[in-house]
Parts: sequence; structure tokens; C-alpha cells
Amino acid sequence: MPLKDLPPDARPREKLLARGPGALSDVELLAILLRTGIQGKGVLQMAQELLQLKTSSNEHDGFDGIAGLLHATSDDLKRIKGLGPAKRAEIVAVLELSRRALAQQLKERTVFATPDAVKHYLQLHLAAKPHEVFAVLFLDVQNRLLAMEELFRGTLTQTSVYPREVVLRALHHQAAAVVLAHNHPSGTVQPSRADEVLTQTLKTTLALIDVRVLDHVIVAPGEALSMAERGFL
Repeated sequence: MPLKDLPPDARPREKLLARGPGALSDVELLAILLRTGIQGKGVLQMAQELLQLKTSSNEHDGFDGIAGLLHATSDDLKRIKGLGPAKRAEIVAVLELSRRALAQQLKERTVFATPDAVKHYLQLHLAAKPHEVFAVLFLDVQNRLLAMEELFRGTLTQTSVYPREVVLRALHHQAAAVVLAHNHPSGTVQPSRADEVLTQTLKTTLALIDVRVLDHVIVAPGEALSMAERGFL
């Protein structure tokens, strides 16, 4: 239904101004960003298509909605009829601002005040990658984020992780603790036996320089698993 056919208090922009952004659905918020639709396709329909978008880097069921959109690239958005260069640029810019805002918030507060925020942060950065990446969050004595580094890249099935390099980077950042993380492009977050062995190896090695391994998080599109919560640490 075109926006002009909706009652004034049901139109997304007017509804936001009158009741606040929390009163709007994801579709309505996106419709405000898009502003207009095209002939034969209203802006609300276009927003709904965006929320159902599967990114080119992952076609697993359920990888849609706001979480999926956060991983979308400009090329992914080309698949939505009616999204020209200007609208695609605006959407990609808003998504990047969202990622940067989350990163800034994590740097300004205790990371483990909300463990789910750490999982969400790692999902934003790692979940959509088509290849396996091993990353480390370096933390200070108050568990605040000093830096995140992607240290190793591998194939779809494995990656080579060198404990010596992790130690050197921990010393460089003067870290007191770390959170290990890697993605499973296959879509499952269940840790393998190799994941368990690697975690224990890094935990033992980093203990030699008084750096604690607080967790090892495995991420996939729409999912994240904490090995500490599962009793592997």
C-alpha cells in the first residue's frame, strides 16, 4: 500500500515523530531511510525485500532480517530492484556507522558487562566472511577492549594458528587478557576437537606471560557459541 493511502498517524515518519523510534517495526524504520519506492513497488515493500535479503557470501536459511542486512555489501543491494547508487550508498553508510558505534561502545565500557555484546560484535566482523578467520580481542586489566586483530586466515575448513604470533601481539598491546574468536563459514558453531586442543594450547602458552584466555567464541551467520559458557575453558 502506498504511504499516501495510510492514515497520517500510521505513516512511518509521522509515527516516529509522534511515538518515538521504538514504536516502529524494522520495515518502517527502513522505509524512512529509503524515503520512496518505485512504480509498482511501494517503499514498505522495498524495505521488506531488504529485510529478506540473503547476502552473496552466505545463503543459509535464516540469515536475513536486520542481522543479515548488517553484512550486506553494495553489490548485495543491487539485487533489490529500485535501489540506485545513491540509496545503496546511504544504506551501506548507515550499516558501517552502526558497526563503528558498537565498536566504540565496547571500547568505552567493560567488555564483559554484557557477554552477548561481545558475541554480537564478533558476528558483525566475522560471521559473513567466506573464509575462516582467527581473530583475537586484546583486553586490559579492566576487561576493556584494546584492539581486535585478525591474525590468521585459512580455507573453508581449516586455518593455521601460531601461538608465538598471538603471544607477540598480546605483548605489543600489553594485554592482560584475550578473547579468542573464529568463524565457521559452514554455518555450524559446534566446536571441533581441533578447536578444543587449540584453545587449551593458547591458554597454556599465554599463561606463561600472565595473559588470561577468557573465552573462545565461534561465530556463524546468526549464531555464536561461547566455549567458556559450554565448559571448554
